[in-house]
Amino acid sequence: MPSTEPVVIRIGGVAKRFVLRHTRSMKEAFVWLIKGRKGDLSEKFNALDGVDLEIREGERVALLGLNGSGKSTLLKLISGVMHPDGGEIKTRGRIAGLIEVGAGFHPDLTGRDNVYLNGAILGMTKAEIDASFQSIVDFSEIEQFIDTEVKFYSSGMYLRLAFAVAVHTDPEIFLVDEILAVGDEPFQKKCIRKIKELSEKGKTLVVVSHDLDMVARLCERGVVLEKGRVVQDGDIRDAVHRLRG
Repeated sequence: MPSTEPVVIRIGGVAKRFVLRHTRSMKEAFVWLIKGRKGDLSEKFNALDGVDLEIREGERVALLGLNGSGKSTLLKLISGVMHPDGGEIKTRGRIAGLIEVGAGFHPDLTGRDNVYLNGAILGMTKAEIDASFQSIVDFSEIEQFIDTEVKFYSSGMYLRLAFAVAVHTDPEIFLVDEILAVGDEPFQKKCIRKIKELSEKGKTLVVVSHDLDMVARLCERGVVLEKGRVVQDGDIRDAVHRLRG
């Protein structure tokens, strides 16, 4: 029976292109200059090519595919980190996520200052951050380094603090891209428990991961991309089976 929950992410005809610059031979570069710089020494790569997708409130969706399929690009477009070259993306509700380790963190500020900075970027008021601060620090398990500049943090410490801030913003939509791969196993399990907790509260979850076992446990719907196009959209078990061949 079709879901009656409202659509919170609507993706219509979305395209995204990147310019690939190749190293040319001296001869090719010379001919290009002689011709008055006519022609292009680069080529365009279609990362996404006419993607249509709707995600409803409370769904747990995995974006799956081989490297270069466009799944991480699509997640960045949903988050607003990048903008499409064609089509449109509409979202409803507060979005938080882990797209890149340390995104939104300033290396010369302390962990404490970055909690406030990142919280504000994700839409929290100072009062909300004040109220959540100790819980954020406790979850991150890096209290002894909270007043250290984050440029001295390891990638794992970045992850802990970034994840802790993101899950405390009380997002309606939570996006996760392979980031859990850099954490140690106990912290990964802790993050997955927290993601499940958010999901049980009716939050919408969109995950990009190569860990098929993890997404099979975490998600209910799998969207498979190949060469920038959706080739399968349905039950997560069917999507995982397709990728495993």
